[in-house]
Amino acid sequence: MSLISLVVVLVVVGVIMWLVNAYIPMEPRIKNILNVVVIIFVVLWLLSIFLGGFGSIANIRIGR
Repeated sequence: MSLISLVVVLVVVGVIMWLVNAYIPMEPRIKNILNVVVIIFVVLWLLSIFLGGFGSIANIRIGR
C-alpha cells in the first residue's frame, strides 16, 4: 500500500468520525466508546501494515 493511499484512508476515517461526532445525536458515553473502538482498529490496522501482519498470532494455540 502506498503512502498516499494510506493517508487518504486515514483522512477518510477521520472525516467520517468527525461527521458521526458532530451530526449524529448519541449519548456522549457511546460516542467515546465508538471513538476508542475506531482508534484501536486503526492502530491495529497500521501495525499490521508496517509490521507485516498478525500471522504469527494466528498460530498461537491455547489449551490442548
